[in-house]
Amino acid sequence: MASKELLELLNKAIAREIQVSIQYMWQHVQWIGVKGFATKDAFEGIARAEMKHAESIAERLFYLGEIPTTKPTEIVVGKTLKEMVARDVKDEENAITLYKSIIVKARKEKDETTALLFMNILKDEEDHHDTFTTLLEEI
Repeated sequence: MASKELLELLNKAIAREIQVSIQYMWQHVQWIGVKGFATKDAFEGIARAEMKHAESIAERLFYLGEIPTTKPTEIVVGKTLKEMVARDVKDEENAITLYKSIIVKARKEKDETTALLFMNILKDEEDHHDTFTTLLEEI
C-alpha cells in the first residue's frame, strides 16, 4: 500500500504534466518569427509526450487507490520566445528534481513499479531539458 506522501507526490507530478502539456502546446500555437519556426515542432512534440506522461502517472495513481487530479499547476506561456524557452528549462529542471524524489520514495516503499515508471519518464524529462537548453542557447 502506497503512503499518503507518495500518492500526493504522484498527484503533484500529474498536475505538473498537465501544466506543461498545455503550456508547451500554447507555445507551439503562439510561436513567431524565424526562430519560432525552428522551435514550434519541439513544443508540439514535447507537449504530446507530457500528456502521455500524465496519463501513465494517472493510471498508476488510480491503481494505487487515489483519484488523479485534473488541475494543472500554474501555466506560464511567456510573451517572447526567449521567455517561453527559459521557463520551459526551469519547468523541466523542477520535474527532474521531483521525479528523482518520487523514485527514491517509491523504492523506500518497495514500489518498484512506480519507481520504474518514473525512471522511464525521467529519461524523457532529461531529454526535454536538453532540447530546451539547446534551443535557449540559440535564441
